[in-house]
Amino acid sequence: MSDVIARAQELVTDSEVITKAKLRKVTLAGGAGVMGLITLDNGLDHTKPNTFGPGSLLELNTAIDAALADDEITSIGVTGKPFILAAGADLTALRSAGSADAIRTIAELGHFVFGKLDSAVGGKKSFGFINGLALGGGLEVALNCDYRTSIDSLPAAGLPEVMLGLVPGWGGAWLVPNLIGAAGAVKIALENPLNQGKVLKGTELFEAGLSDASFGGADFLEQSLVWAGKVLTGEITVERPEVDRGQAWDDAVAWGRAVAAGKTGGKSVSATRLLDLVEAAKSNTKAEGFALEDQALVDMAQTPELEASLYSFDLVQKRAKRPAGAPDKALARKVTKVGIIGAGLMASQFALLFARRLKVPVVMTDLDQSRADKGVAYVHGEIDKLAAKGRVTTDMANRLKALVTAEVDYEKAFSDADFIIEAVFEEMGVKKTVFANAEKVAPAEAVFATNTSSLSITEMAADLEHPERVVGFHFFNPVAIMPLVEIITGEKTSQEALATAFATSKGLGKTSILVKDSPSFIVNRLLGRFMGTVAQIVDEGTPVKDGDAAFAGLTPMPPFVLLGLVGPAIALHNNETLHRAFPDRMYVSPSLQRVVEAKLPGFYGADGSVAPEVEALLEKPANPVVKTVEETRTAVLEAMADEINRMLEEGVASAPEDIDLAMITGAGFQFWNGGITKLLDREGISEKVTGKKFHA
Repeated sequence: MSDVIARAQELVTDSEVITKAKLRKVTLAGGAGVMGLITLDNGLDHTKPNTFGPGSLLELNTAIDAALADDEITSIGVTGKPFILAAGADLTALRSAGSADAIRTIAELGHFVFGKLDSAVGGKKSFGFINGLALGGGLEVALNCDYRTSIDSLPAAGLPEVMLGLVPGWGGAWLVPNLIGAAGAVKIALENPLNQGKVLKGTELFEAGLSDASFGGADFLEQSLVWAGKVLTGEITVERPEVDRGQAWDDAVAWGRAVAAGKTGGKSVSATRLLDLVEAAKSNTKAEGFALEDQALVDMAQTPELEASLYSFDLVQKRAKRPAGAPDKALARKVTKVGIIGAGLMASQFALLFARRLKVPVVMTDLDQSRADKGVAYVHGEIDKLAAKGRVTTDMANRLKALVTAEVDYEKAFSDADFIIEAVFEEMGVKKTVFANAEKVAPAEAVFATNTSSLSITEMAADLEHPERVVGFHFFNPVAIMPLVEIITGEKTSQEALATAFATSKGLGKTSILVKDSPSFIVNRLLGRFMGTVAQIVDEGTPVKDGDAAFAGLTPMPPFVLLGLVGPAIALHNNETLHRAFPDRMYVSPSLQRVVEAKLPGFYGADGSVAPEVEALLEKPANPVVKTVEETRTAVLEAMADEINRMLEEGVASAPEDIDLAMITGAGFQFWNGGITKLLDREGISEKVTGKKFHA
């Protein structure tokens, strides 16, 4: 395998940001010897994580070899720069590698270098000190060590490769099931990535069995070194449960295949390949498992999934940070106090987010003091939960709670507020009234933000003395989790108000997209066409279950399941709003209308089947038209291609990239599809419907 070093050296480019591997000697307490501690550091701040390209892996290889060759060093430790172990493979390097031979070299190089951390190979006990973010290869470098510790404030750890159209390729597919069993491996490497890229946080890595000890505080590394010394001297014995290699392993793989079928409709090659690797790991050797990972990575790198995934990755990592059409950030006004009109659940989520992220006073208002106080109580309760979980300190919790207050009197609430956002009932008259009342007392330069999901920003601002201050600021639910904020400009919205909205969204840690004022904007308009088309197909005679089954691997959940999550009344309101604007193609389902009139929470019952009371309300056409799952999928994708083309022609979004970024971050569309437009291009639907591809 030593020839892999020579092959890898030819792949190093000047464009790679090299993660240095800095080796230093640390004398461990209690006579435990000298550890060669390797710190991974790319020389950039925590917003630019360490990654592993060919050059970085060669750096780590040199450091490990130096530690193994030094007779004074008796053990090896690997940790990262502050808050970061590593974010995994350098995907840019993977993309630029090009040929199958080059990708195989990168795969083999990772196994070769990381593999030396196993004492059975290198001869010295090793420890992975997971001090922060550890994703993909960043987690795998620690998994290859003999022992691991993790920080209890861990922001994210996991194996997200399946979400990216890949598989864990540097040991994860073999090491994890052999460490914690097949069920745990399927959960972490398959189900979590397919569940909106879910990661392990806090002590979850330790609880899952992937780290042997969890420590907190600023002295995490010091505590880890003390613990490592005790392991080396035998004072601490690390005991791991025996892995069940019987029926439980087979059951876990079968369960994983069912999850993959439900989530992807069998369309994710990477999900299938990951399960094949886990299945094989039951009986093959480590070397055999690593060889299978090498081949899998080569095969995955030749698929459309990876190309689409890298496109999605670029959207989220690059385009999201430089929103197309955003004004000069120098125009943004400083936000020192936030006012929230409303104190319901959505408003309370806003208050918590603004307080946590911006650390400025947040005042909530409502129709009466008791409602406003209830909203504040909710926020305080959520902060207490964060403190109980160790997510914030007691001092910080007290500070955050002090920032969030209730006040019914608009003048007291808003006379010194810079950013006032409404979260009231989705009715134009109500929103115009609360903004008119706020304008009487707010500072002249205060920005008025509306969280409307579908109403016209221009109309909402029309009667104000200063309509230029109004901007759309549309969150997605749940507010703390969904990354997207659609920022909508009305006809008279000023560049200063728009710049302030973008700056505020960035301060909240959100992804922002500029949207033209139009019915339901980007995400809800496209989902409205999507949901309306599905509903029409079902109303014409296709069973609800078949309608839902058509979209595995496209949407994060089936459409009628999603309808139950957002609420039938909200979905109906969006469809009706769109129907008024576009009656020729936006369908309003009589079945959905009856479900809303009956005040039913959704289409499905607790047993997972269509509820009998809903079944009784569905359309019963005299001459039903029953479409197959594939026919349903094709019809809906054609409708979406048509709507996307119209939205681009109207300037609702500036480019297909913004449509995809919106659907990925606001609606949970899959990375490995490239959002939606890449999928439509790949399947020939774009050209069939519009006569051209969305991407050249």
